[in-house]
Amino acid sequence: MWCADCEAINRYFFEETRFFLFSPTTETQSKLEKLFSSLDFEQEILDTHCLTVVCHSSRIEMLLLGIYGELQGPEKANTKITSTSGTRQLNLEAVGRLLSADTFINRYKSLWIVDAVEQHRYESWFQPIIYSADATKAAPRIFAHEALFRLRDQDDTIIPPGYVFSVADKSDLLFSLDLTARRSAIEHAASARLKSKVFVNFNPSSIYDPSYCLRSTAAAISQAGLEASDVVFEVTETHKVNNLAHLKGVLNFYRNAGFKVALDDVGAGWSGLNLLHDLMPDFAKIDMALIRDIDSQPSKQKIVKHLIASAKENGIQIIAEGIETAAEAECLVALQADYLQGFLFGRPAFKAPTK
Repeated sequence: MWCADCEAINRYFFEETRFFLFSPTTETQSKLEKLFSSLDFEQEILDTHCLTVVCHSSRIEMLLLGIYGELQGPEKANTKITSTSGTRQLNLEAVGRLLSADTFINRYKSLWIVDAVEQHRYESWFQPIIYSADATKAAPRIFAHEALFRLRDQDDTIIPPGYVFSVADKSDLLFSLDLTARRSAIEHAASARLKSKVFVNFNPSSIYDPSYCLRSTAAAISQAGLEASDVVFEVTETHKVNNLAHLKGVLNFYRNAGFKVALDDVGAGWSGLNLLHDLMPDFAKIDMALIRDIDSQPSKQKIVKHLIASAKENGIQIIAEGIETAAEAECLVALQADYLQGFLFGRPAFKAPTK
């Protein structure tokens, strides 16, 4: 059970597409008119700041590259574009899909993401999070697994996740992609029958209305046979949060539904420290930059010791992630981190479905 409104990916490109362009100035409008004339596109002037142009699918790339080359940065940001499937009628649905010219062009360049999502060429891999008390054991107990989204291209090659989400962000696809990643995490965790908690990542900027858009996520977790207590929602890009009230609303929705919440990148600049106290998560992950070579850097040890002490005073459990060496692990055990995660204990891997 998923939200149809949330899952829908808006269509902009068709066999015959009519583009509607709204210019910020008459000078920009004039540039576009001359461009389309030079490229021999059928156009119609609707207003001093609006024109429409018809384009066959085989020439869309030429049209968009022409716009990209003709307009300056501020012009691309302030020129708005939408489209219809050939019809001259600009309906309200199309108006609701207006994008800036730069985002619109990026949307076309990222059609491979839309195709991969619609063809279900994606999966979730899982990395273990262990109890710190078992750090030196040959087979440490696993406390949880973090679900990590993986998207494949047409050749079945995994595309670097950071690149995928960066392109999605520039193309107004982050909302849909983040939802797909959450769904993938839940479905793959359920099919693999993981005997641990599952950390499910989400970007708070991709959540519009938590009480509406996330309700389906909670329902799907129940439908998959998972308990609310099995799932921890982890806020990604913690250091980029700029709407604290919105994030609090999202986290409150999760908590009220019985889930736990976690913050990542704590210690990455001032924002992570502030968020730790403002949001009071159940778990906090220490930024990997602080973990690297911590065993040989007393300054990092002092910072992490302070973070852990502050967290424990507020009932927050600490996860140290990005651990690659036994020396780093030993140091973090001594500093009383609750859980450990990193290549030392297991790389992200696909978990095959279990019958």
